[in-house]
Amino acid sequence: DAQAQGDGTEKKGILMRAEIFHGDTFPVKYMPFVDIIAEQPNRTRVQQKRFNRLQYNVKKMYPYAKLAGSLLIKYQDEIAEAETEKERKKYYKKIEDQLKEEFEGEIREMNSTQGRILIKLIDRETGNTSYAIVQEFRGNFSAFFWQSLSRMFGQDLKSNYDPKGADREIENIVQLIEAGAI
Repeated sequence: DAQAQGDGTEKKGILMRAEIFHGDTFPVKYMPFVDIIAEQPNRTRVQQKRFNRLQYNVKKMYPYAKLAGSLLIKYQDEIAEAETEKERKKYYKKIEDQLKEEFEGEIREMNSTQGRILIKLIDRETGNTSYAIVQEFRGNFSAFFWQSLSRMFGQDLKSNYDPKGADREIENIVQLIEAGAI
């Protein structure tokens, strides 16, 4: 970059941010944050097969969770502006119809493991459990019904996403997907 001085000569240099620390001036360059994922430990053949299956299922369910999260965010302002319960239910129906239109057949064909992963990923994307979302969209009775049905199949709509604990492997896979590594 060249800076013009008042006498017609140019002074060459680089314009940078600087911070003063104990009377000394230091150039500062901010770097983007980077998540570092630990190298995967050596796995037995059985463990690797299980991990590959988990990776396949997460990659398959992640787009659905992203879409559900983006639709909830997209309509959140409209829902908040709704003055009556009837208007609010109209927006919920709009979101539900859009999800059904795009994915109903595929979601009906998912297996129970994929359903469990989808429940976790929806919580990750929205910050709400699937139970809370159903409760808000459909009411207490419907949420209770779907929770009871899911419990019969070994699922739990109230389960929270725990990226540092039980769901650490899922979180690592999502990080790899977002980084474009898989």
